[in-house]
Amino acid sequence: MTRKVVIDTDPGIDDAVAILFALASPAFDVLGITTVAGNIGLTTVTRNAGRILALAGRQDIPVIAGAAAPLARKGFDTAEIHGDDGLGGVSFPEPDPTAPLWEGAPRWIAETLLRHPFGSVDILALGPLTNIARLVREHPAAAGRIRRVIAMGGAIDERGNIGPRSEFNLAADPEAADIVLRAGLPLVLVPLDVTRKVRATRDYLALLRRSERPPARVSADLIDAYFQSTTGGESRPLHDPCVMLFAERPDLFGIERYPLSVDLGDGVDAGALIKDEGRGAPVDVAMRVDTAAALDLLAGRLAGR
Repeated sequence: MTRKVVIDTDPGIDDAVAILFALASPAFDVLGITTVAGNIGLTTVTRNAGRILALAGRQDIPVIAGAAAPLARKGFDTAEIHGDDGLGGVSFPEPDPTAPLWEGAPRWIAETLLRHPFGSVDILALGPLTNIARLVREHPAAAGRIRRVIAMGGAIDERGNIGPRSEFNLAADPEAADIVLRAGLPLVLVPLDVTRKVRATRDYLALLRRSERPPARVSADLIDAYFQSTTGGESRPLHDPCVMLFAERPDLFGIERYPLSVDLGDGVDAGALIKDEGRGAPVDVAMRVDTAAALDLLAGRLAGR
């Protein structure tokens, strides 16, 4: 069944691969792409969303600019990983200047949720949760109509990638993560515990490049940019595509429910998830994945299968 989705994102190399997958998959009807400052500034990530849609020939899908900064903190800048343009210097067409572009992502999401039947729209969140937190605070009735939020974020048993226990998306706006976890929304977190198991090797890039389709070939170039900007190892984790993979094929993943709270301190683990039996909110967390099947699905969709 085709699922109506809003993609909330900060593209970003792996965001771009995830979006290309969603646009190629018959499982998704993408209603819009909302942007949030995260991997790089809001102007750049919003332009990148338009560039990805231009490559896919889907400029009918609106791009809506959202939060330019976290709710209460200074954000991060990961240009050393994603490049100054956010997409690793990989060539993309420029957005059509006549393509739909709005501002005010929380309001646009709220209007979209109110326009569609209750429980019929998923939010696929690939970046900091600032837009979703503002939706919860500013439009609570509309937020209550979400079918499910699937968000890449956090670490349970894995080490963090920003601090010893903190992961980038949640650490970029801990207050937003706290609001979303405590909002009572149907929520699935896809943490580093799973995303680090779904890894692209050089052989996987060669597989993608054998396709005639631009989404597959460009995804190979994007992942190759990860190899160029990071050191060590023979593979690179595909964090954000795991959200789309879960949304299409949840049977490939194993879920655990944990009572979770968010570290709101000022230390190196701000934004870290804490198992908190006393005060934590119950959250479904993807902890296992059929790696081979997930990678096959990703490559197949990008190649048009």
